[in-house]
Amino acid sequence: MIANAFLLALREIRSNLLRAGLTTLGIVIGVGAVIAMVTLGSGATKRVTADIASMGRNLLIAVPGQRRPGTLVAAPNFQLDDAVAIHRDVAGLSAVAPAVSRSTVAVAGNRNRTTQVTGTTDDFFTARDWPIAVGRAFSLAEDRTGKSVCVLGETVRHELFGTQDPVGSRIRVDKISCDVVGVLSAKGQSTFGQDQDDLLVMPLKTVQRRLAGNTDVNMIWMSVARASETARVKADVERLLRERRHVAAAAADDFQVSDMQEVTRMVETTTGILTAFLSAVAAVSLLVGGIGIMNIMLVSVTERTREIGIRLAIGARERDVLLQFLIEAVVMSALGGILGILVGLAGSAAAASALKLPFVLRPEIVALAVAFSAGVGVAFGYFPARRAARLDPIEALRHE
Repeated sequence: MIANAFLLALREIRSNLLRAGLTTLGIVIGVGAVIAMVTLGSGATKRVTADIASMGRNLLIAVPGQRRPGTLVAAPNFQLDDAVAIHRDVAGLSAVAPAVSRSTVAVAGNRNRTTQVTGTTDDFFTARDWPIAVGRAFSLAEDRTGKSVCVLGETVRHELFGTQDPVGSRIRVDKISCDVVGVLSAKGQSTFGQDQDDLLVMPLKTVQRRLAGNTDVNMIWMSVARASETARVKADVERLLRERRHVAAAAADDFQVSDMQEVTRMVETTTGILTAFLSAVAAVSLLVGGIGIMNIMLVSVTERTREIGIRLAIGARERDVLLQFLIEAVVMSALGGILGILVGLAGSAAAASALKLPFVLRPEIVALAVAFSAGVGVAFGYFPARRAARLDPIEALRHE
């Protein structure tokens, strides 16, 4: 019985192909838009979280001052002793790297590059989870004595040396002659468009003495050994820094310790809300498509009144007529859903490629789209189908 009703539905759709196609267009657009929004939202979330993760594993970042809505409250910089105290007194840290950064010009031969020089210790490469691609990191003696050596980011290496191996060469950083001992592996651009490889790294004491002219530290990078202890370690670091910076018990911190895991969760929540909102807006066209199906089915019932009367007169039951028209509505809606899935996947793949986002297929969303489109057919097709099933056979046969 259901098979026959299905065949009759296909025959009716084929006989009015243009009308059926225009009717299901709202379903196609709705399903396609929802799938595209969810897929692109998932890709954006994956891209942002991957970029945050590329900054370092289980990373905490301490900076002086506090960011408040609309303003930045300045505070004195850290000192090297603060980083030493954190490393000594806070359990659960695998690396602590004090750092100071400033813009400078690096020169090699007749080439130069304005870049960011970061003065730090050897722990920087561990905290940032940033391996050396060529050469080596700083030795303990170079760290302690502030020797003029440097490790280049991939962008700086390319701009100054092209395809040549820079290890063993000498470059000039501002007014300092510096030996290149290594090259960092490439990390690429961050989500915010910043080139992470546009930097060179030197020992902290070298930058403090010969470039900055002071002993300030404006950032402390910390890597937590176990992710499960990140919250506890962060609280311990904040408590220690309050003590060392003599912050009164009732006063607000004059520094900020950021947990990259918290940032990741916040980004995932934000992108999830935006994706859900955009998907809900796109899903409005599903409602429009459902109303279109109801309208066309009502027209179809009117056009086929005499046919319905004949079927009822020769013994067809009300439920048979109901089933026929209901299946017809569901088939149109489901076909629209399938076409919408193809359009949505193709559109999201093209958009992801253009925006340089990863293409993240969500099978559960595809399955939900098919089920939802079929549900729209049931919901909006039931009333016309019931109307057809309840026609009086005698009145239907008299219909012209």
